[in-house]
This record gives sequence, structure tokens and C-alpha cells, in this order.
Amino acid sequence: MDRYNRHHILKEIGIEGQELIQNSSILIVGVGGLGSPIALYLVAAGVGRIGLIDDDNVSLSNLQRQVLYCEDEVGQSKVECAKRRLNALNSTTIIDTYNTRLSRENADTIISNYDIVIDGCDNYETRYLINDTCVKLGKPYIYGAIGEFSGQISVFNYMGGKTYRDLYPDEELLCSMPRSTIGVVGSIPGLVGTIQATEAIKIITNSGVILSNKLYIIDMLNMNNQIINI
Repeated sequence: MDRYNRHHILKEIGIEGQELIQNSSILIVGVGGLGSPIALYLVAAGVGRIGLIDDDNVSLSNLQRQVLYCEDEVGQSKVECAKRRLNALNSTTIIDTYNTRLSRENADTIISNYDIVIDGCDNYETRYLINDTCVKLGKPYIYGAIGEFSGQISVFNYMGGKTYRDLYPDEELLCSMPRSTIGVVGSIPGLVGTIQATEAIKIITNSGVILSNKLYIIDMLNMNNQIINI
């Protein structure tokens, strides 16, 4: 009662909503810049079960924005480091780790175990795979993307709503584009990731207006933020 008091006193959540949060399960695909704040805030909120999928190790360049990790963990598995940190934050949350990439071979099996999937990845191929698997299994997909000073957030396949393919229908074109590394201000994934985490809590507790059929675009360099209809 004391730990989640600030949720209990919200009319949109209350004790019943907190019980829904504690009985929910969420898969986070990618535990990097976006996955770090997503995981931290959902575990702090009391989500009962969190799945983390990522095959990468912590690198020094990650520490500029990936706040789950510290210098002593450079070279170690991200999902295992993340699990230790998250268990220290909330020992009651079950943390599942998948030290692999999401693939066509494992997507159905892994995603079927969770109520909601949140996108913390950095490539189009994985996003189309998440989308198609969530459509097939009837799971909401919370999308996030970042670059430089900007970000995008949406909720796909929510109660039959628009999907990632409605926003970006030309998979062949996007996936054929050469991949390039762009910069990002370290605080931007924190901003976008916390919005994604908030959308998950709203979905679980049936609170507020969900970013379904809409794309939230954030431009922090010029403070030009907008929501457009898909």
C-alpha cells in the first residue's frame, strides 16, 4: 500500500488499477536507449512480468544514453546487466531475459507470452516483424523511434486500430535503404521511452486517450511537437 500510494490516489488508477499493473506482462524488444527508461519506469510502476530481448553487450558509447548500465558492466550482456539493475529496483517483478535477436523463428513463441510489446529497437526489419506478429496474435504494439533531437511514438494494433504498415507501407523500400548511424541527444530516448511506458500503463488501466491511429512527433530542438492522424 505504501509503495504504490501515488498510484492508489490517482482516480485513473487506484488500487484496482495497480492490481491490473501487477498482473500484467510486457515484452521490451531492445534494451538500449529506449529500452532503458521503458524498463526502469515499468518495473518501478510494479508491472508483474517484464521480458527483455537483446543480443548485444554493453559498450562504452552506450553509456551516453543507456541509463540502465554503468562503466563496470562494459563488455557484459545487456539483458543480464539490466536484470540485475531492475531486480534491485523491484524484487517482486519477474524479469525474463532473451539473449538473442527477435527473429521469424522465435517471434511467435516469445511474443505470445506477453500482453503488450514495446519497441526499443533501431531497425525497420525488426519493427515489421513486431508489427506482423502482434497483428497475428492480437497484441498492442507500442512504437518508438529516436534521432538527433527528435522522436516518434504511436500505439499500433490497439483494439483493431492502425498498424505499423499503415504508417510505413513500403517495407521493401525502407529495408533496402543503407543503414547509417546518426547522433542523438542522450536525453531524447529518456523522453520518448517514458512516453512509451506511460502508454503501456494507460492501456493496462484503461485510462485516458491512447495514441492509437495517431503519430506523436517530438522535435525538442525547435520545440515543435505535434500529433497527426494516421
